[in-house]
Amino acid sequence: MTVIDSHVHPFISRENNFAWYGAPGSLPEFISDLKRAGVSRACGSVLMKGEARSFEDVRKLNDAALEIRRRYPDFYIPGVHIHSRYPEESCRELERLHALGVKWIGELVPYIMKSGPYDAPGLMDAYALAQQFEMPINIHVYPSPLSEIETVAKNFPKLKIVIAHPGEGDEAKARFAFVAKYPNVFLDISGNGLQRWNMLRYAIGICGSQKIIFGSDFPICSAGMLLNGVRAESIDSRDLSRIFSENFMNLIHEDGFVAETVYTVLG
Repeated sequence: MTVIDSHVHPFISRENNFAWYGAPGSLPEFISDLKRAGVSRACGSVLMKGEARSFEDVRKLNDAALEIRRRYPDFYIPGVHIHSRYPEESCRELERLHALGVKWIGELVPYIMKSGPYDAPGLMDAYALAQQFEMPINIHVYPSPLSEIETVAKNFPKLKIVIAHPGEGDEAKARFAFVAKYPNVFLDISGNGLQRWNMLRYAIGICGSQKIIFGSDFPICSAGMLLNGVRAESIDSRDLSRIFSENFMNLIHEDGFVAETVYTVLG
């Protein structure tokens, strides 16, 4: 079965490597580890460890993502950044990247890049462009309140918003309800949450499998553990296909898929 990991953070330079325990230590190792875990293709943004001092810092991250795509065109789908402190530059950057075939924004992580709230005025024109270009935006939801994201979802009803990380307990249930409420909001199950048994089946019952996409947050989290966690919950094959690849492909408006990885873990 094709598995697309919608939430990774690749790197070329060490300063962009978010592996907590030293591995992967290089981009080839990063790609190899994902493939070994059973991932057919991956999407996500290059992160920086600290505040963007100018928009040039943001553009360098996006250029790194383009370079990774150049090296691994059949595996990596670039995710790119915008920044509320640089509204005009963010719009021009989206125009540049859209012309280069980029189809995904994010994961955006305000608490790392100090980019402010999701409903900041400086992001509104960029959201309008993303909606026009049909570029989904993947956002780190915690610690931002859902009210920020609700403002964006209401003002840009055709903008596809993917909130990252289910979380746990009442926090997770609130996110599931939020995803179910807004037709343009989806859930990326990376990071914390899937380790709690029955979380995914519970989320499917509220959101529907068509609103959920697979992500891992690799190399911060284990892609293999999360992938096996999905398989272990006895999800039927139709829902699995949606979660592992179809929903993501629909979001980026692609029908086919080139690279195919045979999944062997857990039989």
